[in-house]
Amino acid sequence: MDLTYTEEEEDFRARLRAWLGKVLPELPAKPSPDDWPGRRAYDLGWQRRLYEAGYAGLHWPVDAGGRGATPTQHLIFLEETERAGAPYVGANFVGLLHAGPTIAAEGSAGQRARWLPPVLRGDEVWCQGFSEPDAGSDLASLRTRAVRDGDDYVVTGSKIWTSHAEVADWCELLVRTDPQAPKHRGISWLAMPMDAPGVTVRPLRTLAGSTEFAEMFLDEVRIPVANRVGAENDGWRVTMVTLSFERGTAFVGEVVACRRTLGELARTAKANGRWDDPVLRRRLGRLYGEFGALWRLTQWNVSESEGSGGVPGIGGSVFKLAYSHARQELYEVAAEVLGAGSLSLEEEWTLDRLSSLSYTIAAGTSQIQRNIVAERILGLPKGR
Repeated sequence: MDLTYTEEEEDFRARLRAWLGKVLPELPAKPSPDDWPGRRAYDLGWQRRLYEAGYAGLHWPVDAGGRGATPTQHLIFLEETERAGAPYVGANFVGLLHAGPTIAAEGSAGQRARWLPPVLRGDEVWCQGFSEPDAGSDLASLRTRAVRDGDDYVVTGSKIWTSHAEVADWCELLVRTDPQAPKHRGISWLAMPMDAPGVTVRPLRTLAGSTEFAEMFLDEVRIPVANRVGAENDGWRVTMVTLSFERGTAFVGEVVACRRTLGELARTAKANGRWDDPVLRRRLGRLYGEFGALWRLTQWNVSESEGSGGVPGIGGSVFKLAYSHARQELYEVAAEVLGAGSLSLEEEWTLDRLSSLSYTIAAGTSQIQRNIVAERILGLPKGR
């Protein structure tokens, strides 16, 4: 992996930096965290600007509507947008980082033509319908049933922690199409329109007071068979592609943000007198090293995904495991540096700290990641 930048890459960085300097001051005010229609409009508006400037789907394959940029250009894009304080993907998270890349890798030509352009243009939002109330981290135990009826599947069941369901147009949905097959082999991956009859969404309020997750109830929802990505009962393999994106490259921008946050904490500690504490300085120094290593691991994972046709490898589990715990410690240190002022729910620091608590659960619990690392990377025997 070559970590140096070519003249062409530095030119790309300069042009991107100039564009960000021009467009960011023109953005409207960011809406309230609990104004989901406003947040959807804001996030889609930013995506539209990226699309019109040629930066949408920068690293996606050209035949999927992207620019086919190199991994290094992708990383430069993430570095510069985070450093400039540009909006994050927000409500576009599932479409841009999960469903979209999965459809690009596994979908038919017709499916790519139907679903990918609206994601890149900022026209449609996706949500994720994977987890279920009785399955927990054991995703293969899902019970939502899909029964074939002519050209449709009739789907009945429920999902939980459905990201951005209340503002989504489509859902990447896992269903059981063969209840008699071993649990990993009877699953299919469907694209479900959220306005289909029989879909009920109930928002869930998080510890931070936000409602980006929801319960979703499906009562004989008819989904065209044409909306299945991959073969029937091959959904587990397709899902592993989705999860490899979620664990391998979806958090890339957040690593840059955490490194920026760490620098802000160091400056705040120097300003409020906490820098004199040697224990605090050591913790900040260790986190600086950890996030530096995570950035190098990110570069490795992105480079590896380029070599494998755009799909990240199992090294994403190493990254996700380490990043989850490093992020939690970062915001523990933030509370120590900021003191009582970090306890107000009006403070962005507090919301970020509460959000960090979910990272050892979201996208596969740390226990699941340790199993993957042990069995698939280290070659250890499976536990009983």
